[in-house]
Amino acid sequence: MLPHLNFAESNIDFLGKRRITLVISAVLIILSLVMLATRGINFGIDFTGGTLVEVGYPEAVELDPIREVINEGGFEGAQVQTFGTARDVLIRLPPSEDEEVDEAALSNQVMELLEAGGPEGADLRRVDFVGPSVGEELREQGGLAMLYALVGILIYVAVRFEWRFAAGSVLALVHDVVITLGIFSMLQLEFDLGVLAAILAVIGYSLNDTIVVYDRIRENFRILRKQGTEFVMNNAVNKTLARTIVTSMTTLLVLFALFFLGGAALQNFSVALIIGVIVGTYSSIFIAATAALMLGVDRQVLLPVKKEGADEEDATP
Repeated sequence: MLPHLNFAESNIDFLGKRRITLVISAVLIILSLVMLATRGINFGIDFTGGTLVEVGYPEAVELDPIREVINEGGFEGAQVQTFGTARDVLIRLPPSEDEEVDEAALSNQVMELLEAGGPEGADLRRVDFVGPSVGEELREQGGLAMLYALVGILIYVAVRFEWRFAAGSVLALVHDVVITLGIFSMLQLEFDLGVLAAILAVIGYSLNDTIVVYDRIRENFRILRKQGTEFVMNNAVNKTLARTIVTSMTTLLVLFALFFLGGAALQNFSVALIIGVIVGTYSSIFIAATAALMLGVDRQVLLPVKKEGADEEDATP
């Protein structure tokens, strides 16, 4: 029989280990920033511009002969990869300075090259073109979308809870996003609109976990009136630990299924979500409460003492 893990009654001193976890997070963030500064992000056609040609074959094909034919035909820097199955091939051509690219002529040129020197039976499935200026605009709008999301979260949590909780939640979200982008930069995984959507989903997922912890902290300050701040926060993290672990594990099961069975089109999307959920779970357990403690959240902040006579004055008609 499998051992029974009772997270509901756990009593782990998470805040007591906060110096260790802060060092780990600081190292990961620094490494991520170094990766982003030195290697950058491998933007896909959605952000860089270019042409995408999808070709189907009756049988599985090798990619190396197709790459050689495309490069020798004048399309240096083209990316060739399988798409879904070994019979479906995706060819990404680098962006052209000419905004008036004829998609039909370009795809015909690619098909002529494949029919002349590539595997037999090539069938054109799809052609997409994104101009350089459109790709640059999408890149800017994507960055603004993440920024607006963080600002909106900061305002909402400040109104709903307290500004220190708002700052702590945004710190945790920045922590998750930077590390996720750093891993993408290190592995040079393609960053397209699907991955951007995954990053925004990670922001929402991580925020939900963080808000659950903060709500429990606020409730604990009302219940555990004789306990210190660190004890109250530790208790809150332990009480929400079961919910955090179960939610993350069930989400990861779906994402791993998506990664292995969803094909090449959803691979980077699912990778971004897998990384984000793992990092977001870590930050909800180790970083959220620590950030609140460092920002000065305590009983006096959440439950200010009323002045004597305030009730009588309020009751006076």
